[in-house]
Amino acid sequence: MKTINPIAAEHLPALLRRMPKAELHMHIEGSLEPEMMFALAQRNGLDLPYPDVASVRRAYVFGNLQEFLDIYHAGTLVLRTEQDFYDMAWAYLQRAAADNVVHAEIFFDSQTHTAHGVSTDVVINGLHRACVDAQAVLGIRAALILCFLRHLSEREAFEALEQALPLRDKLLGIGLASSERGHPPEKFASVFAKARSLGFRLVAHAGEEGPPAYIWSALDVLKVERIDHGVRAMEDAALVARLREQRIPLTVCPFSNVKLRVFPALDKHNIGQILNFGLLATINSDDPAYFGGYINDNFTQTFAALGLTSAHAYQLAQNSFSASFAETSTKRLYQNRLDEVFETFQ
Repeated sequence: MKTINPIAAEHLPALLRRMPKAELHMHIEGSLEPEMMFALAQRNGLDLPYPDVASVRRAYVFGNLQEFLDIYHAGTLVLRTEQDFYDMAWAYLQRAAADNVVHAEIFFDSQTHTAHGVSTDVVINGLHRACVDAQAVLGIRAALILCFLRHLSEREAFEALEQALPLRDKLLGIGLASSERGHPPEKFASVFAKARSLGFRLVAHAGEEGPPAYIWSALDVLKVERIDHGVRAMEDAALVARLREQRIPLTVCPFSNVKLRVFPALDKHNIGQILNFGLLATINSDDPAYFGGYINDNFTQTFAALGLTSAHAYQLAQNSFSASFAETSTKRLYQNRLDEVFETFQ
């Protein structure tokens, strides 16, 4: 690894904001800010169960993942047209570009929307059009990962996959999200095998609320390439050794972990320990509208809470490129940009 000289603490937030980075764990529906939620509701002639933006924000207090998912899914009811999905994605991509995200692999879950009577092609076409425009206008590369909802059946996941296949060229990969507890990865073994045979890149949420055993299953049964969250891996020494030796990425989301009570406070988070054990971890925003901040907020506040250093910053940014599904030549371009920024702070 490149030798990174320490920088003064007062300069670290500026470095974190300026350094190029990839975001690999962000649910686009979780970027739906209350202001846009109200605007889309008005545009589509829908009523919301809240009188104003402030009341929505006050509702963003959760005791666990399921309490969050309940309000998250209620918010998605305002998304009805291709333009709605475009506008939501475009708002996120503008914010990501301002945070110096150069590459984003964006989660979405079509099952939520088809349950509301919105077709899969409306969802994917709107999101994909925003990704195309983002590269042309903002210079940020973005791609889509369809996540199955694990609280639903595998049969329903197969249906979601089949509905998406006519738009295969607009998708990068397949993931697994929603309530972890009681829904182990092996529940979706057959549909992930099908997705793998079709050439999709594979990821899965595991080891946030679920135990380390779910991470083992995601790797051995689903054969995923990347673990989303994975913070509970540190409870299993053999798993830590495997993740380190095989360079399996963990897409960690500090604000999410605190908001959903995985850790009691940001200064109790284990991302520093994860990095010090040599794991290929990244920092991401997960559901930024609901969890209190976008990727640079996660970086700056986590670093302040844990006393992480410029060497950790470089490692995390480099890890984000390594863990991405970008082409090798593109990763080299990102790495060069990262080195250029760090040289200005040395």
